[in-house]
Amino acid sequence: MVLIVLLAATLVFRLLGALGVARFTTWRVSAAHGLAVMLVMTASAHFVPAGVTFMPNHADMVAMVPSFVPFPALVVHLTGVLELAGAAGLVLERTRGLAGVCLALLFVALLPANVHAALAGQEVTPLWQRVPEQALYIAIALWQRGVRVGELAPTRS
Repeated sequence: MVLIVLLAATLVFRLLGALGVARFTTWRVSAAHGLAVMLVMTASAHFVPAGVTFMPNHADMVAMVPSFVPFPALVVHLTGVLELAGAAGLVLERTRGLAGVCLALLFVALLPANVHAALAGQEVTPLWQRVPEQALYIAIALWQRGVRVGELAPTRS
């Protein structure tokens, strides 16, 4: 579902660009906004009360945190705030590159929790699907800084 939101939002933004909305005339900017939409959706789960069952909630997110991480409830709230901050950073041209790098680091840091949850049977997304998705999110985030896969230095565009 998360991947579908990312792809659909990116396509809608790019379509708007094709229809003349100047902000979305490139795939990179459209993907930045698509990733921002996805992050707002995923971040919302970090704050949803446990009684809500139609979507992941705070308790579900806390259960994903490996036992060696202290203060799991606080960590879940913090990562939700970081996702929202990253989303805001992506939509602002001035902060897009920095937000992309920070989000890539966040996605790398969150991967162990996703692996832990998958191995414990808590993750809805199977591990064979989750890891490539996470790699895609990292690639899109780094693309916002101008980094291409396989390169260490940003590109000029």
